[in-house]
Amino acid sequence: MKKIIFLSLFIFLTTAGLGCKGLSADEQEAIKPITLDYWRVYDDSDSFADIITAYNALHPNVTINYKKLRPEEFETELINALAEDRGPDMFSIQNTWITAYQSKILPMPASVRVVSQHTEGTYQKKLVVDISNVPTPTAKQIQDAYVGAVAADVIRPEINAQGQSVKTIWGLPLAVDTLVLYYNKTMLDAAGIAEPPKNWEDFQKAVKSLSKISPENKILQSGVALGTSKNVLRSADILALLMMQNGTIMAGENNYPTFNLMPQEVKLPTTPAAQALQFYTDFANSTKEVYSWNAEMPESLDAFVRGQTAFFFGYAYHLPFIRARAPKLNFNIVSVPQVNSQAPVNFASYWVETVSKKTAHPNESWDFILFSSKAENVVKYLEKVKKPTALRALIAGQKEDPDLQAFASEILTAKSWYLGKDTAKADAYFTGMIDDVFKPEALNDAGIYQKAVNNAAVKVGQTM
Repeated sequence: MKKIIFLSLFIFLTTAGLGCKGLSADEQEAIKPITLDYWRVYDDSDSFADIITAYNALHPNVTINYKKLRPEEFETELINALAEDRGPDMFSIQNTWITAYQSKILPMPASVRVVSQHTEGTYQKKLVVDISNVPTPTAKQIQDAYVGAVAADVIRPEINAQGQSVKTIWGLPLAVDTLVLYYNKTMLDAAGIAEPPKNWEDFQKAVKSLSKISPENKILQSGVALGTSKNVLRSADILALLMMQNGTIMAGENNYPTFNLMPQEVKLPTTPAAQALQFYTDFANSTKEVYSWNAEMPESLDAFVRGQTAFFFGYAYHLPFIRARAPKLNFNIVSVPQVNSQAPVNFASYWVETVSKKTAHPNESWDFILFSSKAENVVKYLEKVKKPTALRALIAGQKEDPDLQAFASEILTAKSWYLGKDTAKADAYFTGMIDDVFKPEALNDAGIYQKAVNNAAVKVGQTM
């Protein structure tokens, strides 16, 4: 666990003593030193150094104590710390966790009390403290500034004390990641595939050309790591993406799951979700032409970095791992294939920065998150970590970056869906559909795909 404290003590000591006697009691109280604890995952403290330094220049009395936790320990440690009143002032949560964490989050207020300070004078320096109430962004401003997936997740209708319906903002993201297609250029070249597939029909053809299967049905070379649940990273996200692209309505207005139902005015033998499930699992079905994966294969990311599979569906946070593990791997990144290129659908997964309801410093905490998320500040972070932007204003610039081009081209059509109050269980129920297809009793059951979808919908509904 890496823990680094960014101190502005020197700045504070060299300014706080200048002209303090002329300050009012309110001003002296406003510039007392405070520490804000900030917990996040994935990013090292160096990623945030520029933002924290810039904030300290305006607020030298505020120390940001940045702590990075491992993803596998993050949620448990956070919940325990909040329950024991030793939790952080600010922390990150997955976009699908917002409803579950509402009792622990302090929503964005209508305004924040902002304190800044600077010195005036050449020889006789004087400390000037500015205290003001600054309006925070409205729901409309968030909708205009951020990509669509963000507004749908962080803005929730609430009933206030006067019985009025108001739009409450529960956090802001610094980035929005999307599912993309990583591919091994060397393997595609060897198979005579000049360009990565843009639709699923071409994708299937490419997989058939890339896969090498022995007469005993042993996979010698995999076209794609797809079709199973346990050894395909984020298999639930990939399956949800296929369902969405195929026209599935994942949830109704009350957020209750509807992905097992036939959309209105659609006349098909089976639901779009059942079709998507069959399409997904075919890649792990040894009787299918697209067979290229099974439960005995290694984890999908490991297989890709070892050159054992040509295609890997992943996120931007997988990029540094791939480069570190396989520096000589000849690979590229493109947008995921589409069912309908005229109406593309992509999948969003990201972290939201929030303020703890138990913080002793709500104004400073929200002010720091708002400061961090401004385009001129967050761009420094995004350039370091190579993550897709959540802000519309930065998309054009990221389209010029080879590492981020695929993500930036998807971001405006990326969506997510509500998984209820227990996302871990809901995720397990969702991937359980995949496992249901491969149960021995399902082998000769033509209706297994719809049965599996129906079963998952009931279980996911129990997490609402």
